[in-house]
Amino acid sequence: MSATTPTRAGAAVRVAGLGVRLPDRVVTNDDLAKVMDTSDEWIRSRTGIRQRHVAAPGEATSDLAAAAARAALDDGGFEVADVAAIVVATTTPDHTVPGTAPLVAARLGSQAAAFDINAACSGFLYGLRLAAGMTATGDGAVLVIGAETLTRIVDPGDRSVAVLFGDGAGAVVLVPDDAASFGPFSLGADGTQPSMLWTAAGGTRRPFDAVVLEEGSHYLTMRGGDVYRNAVARMAQASREVLEQAGLKVSDVDLFIGHQANVRILDAVASRLGLAPERNHVSVDRHGNTSAASIPLALADARDQGRLHDGDTVLLAAFGAGLTWGAGLLSWKGAS
Repeated sequence: MSATTPTRAGAAVRVAGLGVRLPDRVVTNDDLAKVMDTSDEWIRSRTGIRQRHVAAPGEATSDLAAAAARAALDDGGFEVADVAAIVVATTTPDHTVPGTAPLVAARLGSQAAAFDINAACSGFLYGLRLAAGMTATGDGAVLVIGAETLTRIVDPGDRSVAVLFGDGAGAVVLVPDDAASFGPFSLGADGTQPSMLWTAAGGTRRPFDAVVLEEGSHYLTMRGGDVYRNAVARMAQASREVLEQAGLKVSDVDLFIGHQANVRILDAVASRLGLAPERNHVSVDRHGNTSAASIPLALADARDQGRLHDGDTVLLAAFGAGLTWGAGLLSWKGAS
């Protein structure tokens, strides 16, 4: 059985800082076509992606996360000492043990509470929900970071997967604000079909060994059609739930920022909701699928394009491995 956990009211919390870090190296579809059987037209027609950023050798998830966090703090005019907690959403941690968040905290010079969330592509939304509760109940400013180095866990020769993913990090600083509204959220999970999108080996169920290495079962795999159908249905469902909880109509949404996995998914969700196409923000063409980093990267991209204004109602939605999904609302009163 799946579970959906709605939150009935928004919190008096706002985004007060927003920052990103994208690796310097950009890999275009034409670059990929030189090393595998694919083409720019093939990739763009199926995904909308034309390029992605790829982490440099030796550049890890915590490096990207710390840089995005620092940018978010600077953007909002915060000192590290102002941060009460650091939440890192990632499915590509630096190490199995310890978590990535304490490493990020150390890089920032903080000894605040720091912990990871692994809800795959829904991780940033899960992190926002937790951080909003922490902020609203008196913990002060909370950093939420989505960061991934997904190109490290895909088979570089598998065109069905390798063309989709990119690396990057985005971060927000949440603070209390009685004039702001953050939420409600609707989050759900269904763990009955994990093989739809997973790495079969490398964990405690099947530890890494020579056989795993030989067969490549430590690489990320997915059943694309099943993922597409579930993503569209779950993101649309969760979006309707939060709008209903907030007493809003789809026409009240000024901007929709969905998980940037595939432009066809984004378009299909918008169509199911009856959302005007011009209110659907797309950045997957430049970033690829960055999993937990995709929503903060898209949020920053929308702000940089002048698409966010004080008072705007922003709908966020995501779907990821697990299966996990969710949606949330915020009334934009954010970093300028």
